[in-house]
Formats: sequence, C-alpha cells, structure tokens
Amino acid sequence: DEAILVIDKPAGLHTLPDGYEPSLPHVRGLLEPEYGRLWIVHRLDRETSGVLVLARTAQAHRFLNTQFERHQTHKIYHALVMGSPDWQDTSVRLPLRANVGHRHRTAVDPDRGKPAVTYLRVLERFEQTTLVEAAPETGRTHQIRAHLAALGHPIVGDELYGGIPSPEGLYLHALSLEINHPLTGERMKFTAENPKLRLLK
Repeated sequence: DEAILVIDKPAGLHTLPDGYEPSLPHVRGLLEPEYGRLWIVHRLDRETSGVLVLARTAQAHRFLNTQFERHQTHKIYHALVMGSPDWQDTSVRLPLRANVGHRHRTAVDPDRGKPAVTYLRVLERFEQTTLVEAAPETGRTHQIRAHLAALGHPIVGDELYGGIPSPEGLYLHALSLEINHPLTGERMKFTAENPKLRLLK
C-alpha cells in the first residue's frame, strides 16, 4: 500500500548493498525502479529467505523503526538444525557481540555482549536433524544462528557457525512477521511459505 511494501525475499539476495561487492543485486536496487524510494526497516541475512517489510515513506520508516527498537513486532523463523535437542521448548538468554574475528562472526560474550533473547520450540524431529521454530525477542546480528550454535545445534548449511554444508544453503526462513500498520495502527501478520519444507517430506 502507500506506507509499506512486504516481500518474500529469496535466499541469496542481499537486503542492502554488499560492502565488498556493491554491484551485487540487493532488495532496494531491484524494487525501487518499480516502487520508488524505499527505506530498509530490518534485515535478513543474504542466505535467509522469507518475510521482509520495507517502508515507502520516511514517516512509515520512523514508525516501524520504533516498533522494532521497542520489541513490539513478533517474528517467527523456521530453522533446520543438526542433531536432536534434549528440550521441546526453551528460551536462550545469551549476550551476543557482533563482528568477532576475521570471519565477522557473532559470539556469545557475557562481558561485552548485548542482551539477546530467542525462544525456541521443536516442530519435528528427523533422523539426524530437527525442525525448530525460533522467535527472537531482540534483533541482534546472526542472533538465531549464534544462539543455536551455542546450544550445540547449528543450522544445517551454516558453515560459519559449525553447520554441515548443504546444497540448499543456510536452512533459515523468516516465516512470519507481525507489525502495527504505520497509518491505521492495525495489527497485521504477514506469512511467507517455507520453500524448503518440501525437501523434508
């Protein structure tokens, strides 16, 4: 509509221009010729697919930014993790510090890390992997990836955090996002079907 644009971002597409290779395709570069100026409100990693909301006005951008900063949005992700967790539901409260080391990983750091909270729930267990629902309360860089790796269950395809290589790449999908609409205040939920679920059946 006139305030927001919500997309189902494919895996492999940058949200913002890449710092090392600015010529690579990115969300704004692909959409602005058709929709006009867009403001990035939140990000998905390049390899993460799923729901992404963009603002179409500066006012909508401010309104949505405030919601994300105050944790008034609700996000749900699907992650296929290695192994079988010994929990069915759990919450992770491990402080995280971004850009650690030459590989720019996010690391658990009780002293210098920022507060980070992720709620996890097992959806389905397979022979060597488990499908997990992740609901991050905070929005730290690589939060879900770092928290799952810290629990000993890195995401399949997440080689940066100890996951096994996968032909499908990183198995992390932003399934749904709830926000209050910038113009009406109405609570809205947007969902993008997980394209990799079919591979598990």
